[in-house]
Amino acid sequence: MATNPDVIIIGGGLAGLAGAIHLSLKGLSVTVIEKSSYPRHKVCGEYISNEILQYLNWLGADVSQLHPAHIDKFEFSTATGITTSAQLPLGGFGVSRYVLDNFLYQKAIANGCKVVQATVTDVQFTADLFTVTTSSRTYAAKIVLGAYGKRSNIDQLLSRDFIQKKSPWLAVKAHYSGKFPDNVVALHNFSGGYCGVSKVEDNRINICYLADYATFKQYKNIEEYQQQVLYKNKNLKAIFENSTLLFDKPLTISQISFDKKAPVENHILMMGDTAGLIHPLCGNGMAMALHSAKIASELVLEYFEGSIASRQQLEKSYTKAWNSNFRRRMLMGRLLAKLLRSKIMANQLLKMMIQFPALLPKIIKQTHGKPIVIN
Repeated sequence: MATNPDVIIIGGGLAGLAGAIHLSLKGLSVTVIEKSSYPRHKVCGEYISNEILQYLNWLGADVSQLHPAHIDKFEFSTATGITTSAQLPLGGFGVSRYVLDNFLYQKAIANGCKVVQATVTDVQFTADLFTVTTSSRTYAAKIVLGAYGKRSNIDQLLSRDFIQKKSPWLAVKAHYSGKFPDNVVALHNFSGGYCGVSKVEDNRINICYLADYATFKQYKNIEEYQQQVLYKNKNLKAIFENSTLLFDKPLTISQISFDKKAPVENHILMMGDTAGLIHPLCGNGMAMALHSAKIASELVLEYFEGSIASRQQLEKSYTKAWNSNFRRRMLMGRLLAKLLRSKIMANQLLKMMIQFPALLPKIIKQTHGKPIVIN
């Protein structure tokens, strides 16, 4: 049995690392169990709303050190290439997961957090205590936070509802060199999917798209799929034809589910994509992951301090806070996705945005949060 921490966090992405830093700053001992090493690329849109900046600064993670792209404009197009744009109400920044995750990892280590590279094989909750098993060790802790991403073997262990269903979505991501405005995050539709484009550090262009697997599998490779499907949107055709791939090959991830997930499962508080995956049309999953870490960490600290008297109250408080902050944004994402899957509805929506320019910023506000306040 390893030395037992106060809190175990399963997963060392944005939510897991932010939670570890937050809790360690307040004196709790934290062990993060992460299956991959740092730094590493991840399939992600890599745009973050400025709503999260104050929290990152409070964590001691000044992202300006990473030289991110500063983004203040949103561009949107239908699958037929009709385009509109708007200023982002809060603005945001672009930074790769390769750089940002490693930055937070180094902060967590410096704060005294223990980060273990291992795969969790079992999680049990008995007599008000968790035991978390990896291939080499078993850990015990009063609190476990789940931050292991979109889907995992742990979801199977917990028999979560969404994991029992097949999902029709896969995602493809890569970095490119080429010409693209530094200050723009673009979302371009194509038949069966959506593609996000924005700059990150080092003048790289991040292109990440969500595709319908049934359509994708009709083509022999990614390049053919892009040319035959994505290129039908003239905006995407121009971006790809004027960009050079910087990866050996694009990264892919399949079985992406946008089904509802419970923010608490088997007494584990779930954060980030583990609690619920925001649709790419809302384009702000990274900020939500960090915000969820703040919410969970603050409540866990109250639990250890005794102001939250029971585990039941902790779980109830977290569920309420998660729903209050994110439920509406998740619903808006699903609604927009449903509308835009119809070419007729998508074109009508875009015509309304062009006719009423104030409409798009209002939609953006519905999918983004307010600046996080640090007490």
